[in-house]
Amino acid sequence: MPDAPAVTGIGLVTPGGIGAEATWQAVCAGQSTARTDVELAGLPVDFTCRVSGFDAEALPGTRQLWRYDRSTQLLLAAAAEALRSARLDPADWDPARIALVVGSAAGGVSTLETQHRRFLDHGMSGLSPLTLTGYLPNMAAGHLTLALGITGPALQTSTACASGASAIITADLLLGAGLCDIALAAGCDAMTTPLCTAAFAKMGALSRRTHDPAGASRPFDKDRDGFVLGEGAAVIVLERAAHAAARQVPTSAYLIGHAATSDAHHPTTPHPQGNGLRRAVLQALQTAGATPHDVDHINAHGTSTRLNDRTEAAVIRALFTSRPPSVTSAKGVLGHTMGAAGAIEAALTVTSLQRSTVPPTANFAEPDATTAGLDLVTGHARRQNLTLALSHSLGFGGHNTVLAFSTSI
Repeated sequence: MPDAPAVTGIGLVTPGGIGAEATWQAVCAGQSTARTDVELAGLPVDFTCRVSGFDAEALPGTRQLWRYDRSTQLLLAAAAEALRSARLDPADWDPARIALVVGSAAGGVSTLETQHRRFLDHGMSGLSPLTLTGYLPNMAAGHLTLALGITGPALQTSTACASGASAIITADLLLGAGLCDIALAAGCDAMTTPLCTAAFAKMGALSRRTHDPAGASRPFDKDRDGFVLGEGAAVIVLERAAHAAARQVPTSAYLIGHAATSDAHHPTTPHPQGNGLRRAVLQALQTAGATPHDVDHINAHGTSTRLNDRTEAAVIRALFTSRPPSVTSAKGVLGHTMGAAGAIEAALTVTSLQRSTVPPTANFAEPDATTAGLDLVTGHARRQNLTLALSHSLGFGGHNTVLAFSTSI
């Protein structure tokens, strides 16, 4: 891809830990973070992957944290780390030349649920005047622009579980259009709420392994029975390679290709032949000037659901015949962080390239007939020389996004 943007900063807040290094160590250890969740007591699914030890009051430069939904709090913390990683100080930049794109599947849904209960219990007297600014989907981006003083384009993308990856694509398009010099691409969600959990459980999407939460998220495994809800945020700093070189900052990887397609098949079920994902992979490789033979590694969407893993495995087997890439899914450790997943997993893909290491897929014991044949990394992290890696993200509504990252351009 001409003028491929450089990744110069990463910030992560996930169930694996607070910070990019803590998260990386957690996924490399391959131990699930799923635990029984007291907020879900009495529901048929009562476990999630939450960010533990997170203290919103410790966020630098923020006040009155009660104004923010939890998803926005996680985003603010991830952004602070990403800026440190990229050696950026808002006091030194031209705020009109900074863009921000945040992906989220549900916006401030925790705020909405809390305020709805208060409204039902107490009427308008119990309702916060900040309900809308906490809940509206665009406000994560809005609050972050206020915190950082960004006056360039600020957008919110919502493509369900592909939202974070869609944000990265949109950020690259803003850079390519010359509308900014630096773009912050992010994903955040905190859908580990009673209503969201009950709704996903009602449609049969969640694992019911209440007797073994830590073993519940098991991507591509024969005994998978659904995903585990998680929460988190990721911020990736993108800038043109020449701009990064002029700032003399290290580059972790380059975004050399991407694609987004739609299935037009079913509201929640992927196309049975994976046609949309297949087209997205091929289009991303075309924009990268690469072929399936060039791909060393795939960070899969890998939700631990019957249909997603079957479809994704079939597409990978069909496209990568001459040189199968290594495959992993972080959701065995982190759960499904929904709109944040695409950005979190993109950050992990970049880190794999940077460190020549592929984390294992947690809880994998045995493939079934639909997931067999993948070069799935299991048990322990694998050392591997990596040049080109893909990150897959899919979402309800038939969204398919594929990002292609490389160590060079």
